[in-house]
Amino acid sequence: MLKVFLVEDEFVMREGIKNNVDWAAHGYDFCGEAGDGEVAFPMIQKLKPDIVITDIRMPFMDGLELSKLIKKEMPWIEIILLTGFEEFAYAKEAIKIGVAEYLSKPISGDELLKELDIVSARIQEKRKEREIREKYDKEMEELTLNNRKEFFLHLVSGDKSPAELHEMADNLSIDISAIWYNIILFQIRSNKENENEFSSSVLEAEEELCAFKDDKIALVFDRGLEGKALLFKGDSQEEVLKLQEEFVCKSKEVLSRYQTIRYFGGVGRAVNRLRELPDCFEQASRAFAHRYLMEENKIVDVGVDNQDDFLIENVNPKQVDRGRIMEFLKLGNQEETRFFVEGFFNGVGAEAMKSNIFRQYIVMDAYFCVGDFLESLQMSRDEILAPDFTPGALKDVDSAKEYMIAIIHKAVGMREQAAGDRYRGVVTQVMEYIEENYADEDLSLNLVASHVNFSPNHLSTIFSQQTNQTFIKYLTDFRMNKAKELLRCTGEKSSVISMKVGYKDPHYFSYLFKKTQGMTPTQYRGKKESKGE
Repeated sequence: MLKVFLVEDEFVMREGIKNNVDWAAHGYDFCGEAGDGEVAFPMIQKLKPDIVITDIRMPFMDGLELSKLIKKEMPWIEIILLTGFEEFAYAKEAIKIGVAEYLSKPISGDELLKELDIVSARIQEKRKEREIREKYDKEMEELTLNNRKEFFLHLVSGDKSPAELHEMADNLSIDISAIWYNIILFQIRSNKENENEFSSSVLEAEEELCAFKDDKIALVFDRGLEGKALLFKGDSQEEVLKLQEEFVCKSKEVLSRYQTIRYFGGVGRAVNRLRELPDCFEQASRAFAHRYLMEENKIVDVGVDNQDDFLIENVNPKQVDRGRIMEFLKLGNQEETRFFVEGFFNGVGAEAMKSNIFRQYIVMDAYFCVGDFLESLQMSRDEILAPDFTPGALKDVDSAKEYMIAIIHKAVGMREQAAGDRYRGVVTQVMEYIEENYADEDLSLNLVASHVNFSPNHLSTIFSQQTNQTFIKYLTDFRMNKAKELLRCTGEKSSVISMKVGYKDPHYFSYLFKKTQGMTPTQYRGKKESKGE
């Protein structure tokens, strides 16, 4: 029921309008009245009616002044102006303000109801459009997240100019303007054995941490299974450092309350140019790679010796064992391999690595570790080149380090290829499920993820990796192609086709069709018919 507010300085006229219309019977709620604009405005602010009927000529504040205030603060309110004067200047000003109707007094109850119904239909149409846009934005949320992921990759890869980055940011409604920047890479994981599954405590912790930040000072980017990236912004290096320190302290405070999760963070080096963000990201990645070499629940800044009481020399060979290598082989990615091996060697200690015998022991143990890992994946250890212990080979720390980088990098690549083969089967299942159930309006990422026994976040990541498009875009494109097929090959109404392709609301279907195809379903059918197809 739409709410109506009346502003009229003539008491008899106001009473006549109020009492000569059966408001409730016609679907309206007469919510209030006032004798002039000055009294009316605070009442309208509080009551927030859908329609305001106001006289133009009133003492203290006239109808045009009131209309300007209403449209400035509450632009969704529709206004009907009443006047006893046939003056073009009034009508011209009313149109400029955005008044819905301009009516002459006196007006009968039936005439007023007729105009109210016209305005009401307009309000309902706008509400429907807004609901449709909100539904579309919600469905496209996954696509927006994916676009933000891609944008972050451009930020830290250096493949775009600052001007291009600003343009991309504007398109995503992201403000990246600042004088100084820094990056923190952050990951929260469940203590469950299956590291790909996201428990409710992980999601709650992430939500609580994200609520702490403000887009004006820090932007959060999702990195899929790698966690989150936070881009801090400030007017000075000191401000950025203060902001990130506040985040680190808040993170420790929040996450200490969760007993079933593990977290790790890597802090970058503050920079004052967008084009320097790749260096900042590399520093953060180097620190983030320490999660394979240290206990969990740390936030490491390799540029600060005493960060979290962490000193590289405090890590001894017993702590840096083959278990650390095995964990990286299972969970690490190829881009982090060099950072991991460098951290591994630093942890062993420079003095220990000067010993040729000890260096050979470390390398041989890494070789056997990689071989065992490959065999656990039903792959041959022969794929990895055995270390060369002939005189002159592995003659120094750098050659030993490069050998370890090479074999671990290759092993991780083989793991990812095997995982890709396995994931292709999962994605095929998803596509088959969509083909069988696309007409179900309740079909969603969560429903499909449950069907293939994956977490929604994990499925979203691998689906995008395997198909180069998001789940929702694939589903929407599939449904639109089915709709076009029905528009071409049948004479069924759009409302019927809408139901057949999974949209109970034909208005939303038409909106989505035009949004994705550039024309309405009717125009598409007409275009095909005009071509004789």
